[in-house]
Amino acid sequence: MDGTQRKNITPGARVKIVQKPHQRTGQLTEGIVKDILTSSAVHHRGIKVRLTDGVVGRVQEVLNQ
Repeated sequence: MDGTQRKNITPGARVKIVQKPHQRTGQLTEGIVKDILTSSAVHHRGIKVRLTDGVVGRVQEVLNQ
């Protein structure tokens, strides 16, 4: 599912994110959403979230809800 729309992402969802240092390489990190940090409904580069392990990045793909 698309990670650019806030409505697709809920705390507890399993997602793949790209961290700021990995934006050039596109290396993805998989985890579970703890907090949604982007307040707008849509963001063209992905909604920014914090995972349960503290990692922050922009959602590229939502795996399940």
